[in-house]
Amino acid sequence: MRRGRGSPIGDRESRGGAPGQAGGGGRGGGGARRATRPLVGRRASRGAGPQGACDGATSTQPAKLPRPLCAPRPPLSPPRAGVWRHLSPSAAAMDNSGKEAEAMALLAEAERKVKNSQSFFSGLFGGSSKVEEACEIYARAANMFKMAKNWSEAINCLMRAIEIYTDMGRFTIAAKHHISIAEIYETELVDIEKAIAHYEQSADYYKGEESNSSANKCLLKVAGYAAQLEQYQKAIDIYEQVGTTAMDSPLLKYSAKDYFFKAALCHFCIDMLNAKLAVQKYEELFPAFSDSRECKLMKKLLEAHEEQNVDGYTEAVKEYDSISRLDQWLTTMLLRVKKTIQGDEEDLR
Repeated sequence: MRRGRGSPIGDRESRGGAPGQAGGGGRGGGGARRATRPLVGRRASRGAGPQGACDGATSTQPAKLPRPLCAPRPPLSPPRAGVWRHLSPSAAAMDNSGKEAEAMALLAEAERKVKNSQSFFSGLFGGSSKVEEACEIYARAANMFKMAKNWSEAINCLMRAIEIYTDMGRFTIAAKHHISIAEIYETELVDIEKAIAHYEQSADYYKGEESNSSANKCLLKVAGYAAQLEQYQKAIDIYEQVGTTAMDSPLLKYSAKDYFFKAALCHFCIDMLNAKLAVQKYEELFPAFSDSRECKLMKKLLEAHEEQNVDGYTEAVKEYDSISRLDQWLTTMLLRVKKTIQGDEEDLR
């Protein structure tokens, strides 16, 4: 039986086949709608994985998956052989020659600023600011020379800055630079005499600026080294001066006994009679010194020295050391006193 164009059966055949297959027909007659792909086929063609689309998809290539928003980046390619071998810490850091070259460049820049500040027009327009900048650059150059372990050039840079600061009346900064130089002589060049000289100069500048606390710190450094160099009278004068100042201060009076104790030890290194008289003077000057462990130790040491009792001397020192540990300076001074009793130095502990 022949089917007509407008029959429902013909219209269905023209619209497409069964679900799961691609549509193959065109438009049907009688106002038929456009043939559409089944839902299952569309999902298969859109979301087909790498293994391929569903059986109903017509595409022969798998569809690409959309890239996630936070997709991980592909790993970097490994470095070539031998690349990391040259990136050692020593290669990454600047060597001493490089630091010294940088220091020389800073030194040249500072000298150029000083020279420019001395011209007529610079004096009219901000010459002092250039000089201050030069001082700061001198200090930076000194630090670079320190890193390069060129101590003499570091000292030269600091001395140039000191000259400018003193001309400007900036004595506090000059005092700090003197301390830096003293520390170089103290720890690196081991020239105690020059370290003492710079600590003394720093103390003078601090006194002029009425920074007595900073001045006393420098003076105590001087006293400690002076005693080690057997300049006992110089050390005694400083310890008595600082101790007298400390006993009048509510915050520092507890440290006065330490300064008088050290002064008495320096007296002891000179003469036992001097030490005995000094202890009596300090007790009258500062009554709290009489009850201190330091004063009691001094009296025991004087008694042992009078009796030439080495064991009593050693026992008194050990008793003190069991409560208050002896530092290197006290150990050295006590050994020197002990040497006058037995004739040779021994360990006090």
